Amino acid sequence: MMMITSPLKARSLQDLKPLREALAERAARESRLRQERAEAERRARAEKNMFQLAVGPVQPLSGQHDRRWHTPEPPEPLPVQRERDEQRVLVEAISDEFDVSTLLDTDDQLSFRRPGIGRDVTHKLRAGHWSIQRQLDLHGLRTDEAREALGHFIRLAHRTGLRCVRVVHGKGLGSPGKTPVLKGRVQRWLVQKKEVLAFVQARPADGGAGALVVLLQPVMRKHR
Repeated sequence: MMMITSPLKARSLQDLKPLREALAERAARESRLRQERAEAERRARAEKNMFQLAVGPVQPLSGQHDRRWHTPEPPEPLPVQRERDEQRVLVEAISDEFDVSTLLDTDDQLSFRRPGIGRDVTHKLRAGHWSIQRQLDLHGLRTDEAREALGHFIRLAHRTGLRCVRVVHGKGLGSPGKTPVLKGRVQRWLVQKKEVLAFVQARPADGGAGALVVLLQPVMRKHR
């Protein structure tokens, strides 16, 4: 027996085909989204555990209650006042008119010692009891240059803890009249420096009449 399909039924089946395709595409899209979400969650879990996987099990430090926080030491203060004092000292005038004659011991070689310092100190100084630790040579300097150089030299030598230094002022052989221009001035300048305890004319091997050996005050150390 022969079946006859009506044109209406055929059109209905053709109309359902786009619907089926749309449903299949939707199902496929939802499946892809589920897979993508699952992959994203897997990556998130892997990243979350990455640190632990890299370093292994982590345990808290013991003795947390004993922890001490150390305050860093403050930086050294800037020596502003000292720099000001140095600037003041650099411009201070060491008088050339200072009468040193009454303060010098008039032995065979003029020497100087502060009040309260015994003659044995100048004897030891002349005999080389203290080793000469530093020297200043004033040859070729003008009077004002020599004065400033000597003041700076004595101040720095005392600050660094030196006890015995030599100051070379020359014998004046190249000066007019062959008289030592700086010798008397250096003596006057040294007497005015509070850092100086005593000085004597140097031994021949150390410069003789062209130099002075100077003994400086010891540095007073502050006790903490």
